[in-house]
Amino acid sequence: MKNHHTTTLLCAASLLATAALTFGGTPITANKETKPVADEDTVVHPVTSPYFAEDSFITSDIRPVFVYHNLPGNFLGGGQASVTAVQVRLKLTDSLQFVAYKDGWLDVSTRGFGGRGWNDIAAGIKWAFYRNDAAQFHAAVGLGYEFASGDRSVLQRDDELRAWLSVNKGFGKLHLGATLNYSWSMGNGGSLLGDSDWLSWHVHADYQVNKWFSPLVEVNGYHTTRGSGVPFSVADVANISNSGSPTVSAAVGFEVRPLKKVALRAAFEFPLTHDRDVYGNRMTFSSVIKF
Repeated sequence: MKNHHTTTLLCAASLLATAALTFGGTPITANKETKPVADEDTVVHPVTSPYFAEDSFITSDIRPVFVYHNLPGNFLGGGQASVTAVQVRLKLTDSLQFVAYKDGWLDVSTRGFGGRGWNDIAAGIKWAFYRNDAAQFHAAVGLGYEFASGDRSVLQRDDELRAWLSVNKGFGKLHLGATLNYSWSMGNGGSLLGDSDWLSWHVHADYQVNKWFSPLVEVNGYHTTRGSGVPFSVADVANISNSGSPTVSAAVGFEVRPLKKVALRAAFEFPLTHDRDVYGNRMTFSSVIKF
């Protein structure tokens, strides 16, 4: 077990170092030669897969999240699940951000399984190592840890280490973003159905129609690299999955900004793959309150 943890930490460190070297290595915190991002170039933060879709911007904000999920009939007989949570992001410096990305209350009701309980708590640090406002290009890396603090009744209590890389590029009012995650189970076996290591990727696009409204499109993918042997995939619900069944979903949605520091968002998500997994369809509602 000690060797497994050592290898995990070395892999995470290597990922962060590789990303830093690839993009020049030196953090750009306040590039005086570039202008601040104008209001008309405001980027929409990711909406769907809120635990794992991260952008490259350093902000301070609170993000209440509500997710309502319809489970398909081939997943434990079908049913519904909902999550109510609050994320917190805190700007520590111009290039460092504290991210509390997972918590909240999970309610699952299916024909074959049901439960209510607390999610695990997860938090980490994001480093924005490259920033060029004039070119609308930003990149960041992050390292987070999920603590086994939740309830086994809703497939929680997993210690998990996560590393991620994000890139954002703007083209005027069109904004593109991508995130790549890798998550390692720390081997505590706390979940009822075992643990898995997995990779996920997330792609985002939004277009600023005006200062109040932006439509968006997002695609999320989940691939288990070391499975627990269960016959289904659970995407971002827990780190248990069938290693032979990747899950890919797409979402369409929008953001409205009624106030300067408040954004309201909604997205409808549906599967692009059709295997034994949690999709169904999903509605995600969230807001961003800046401070």
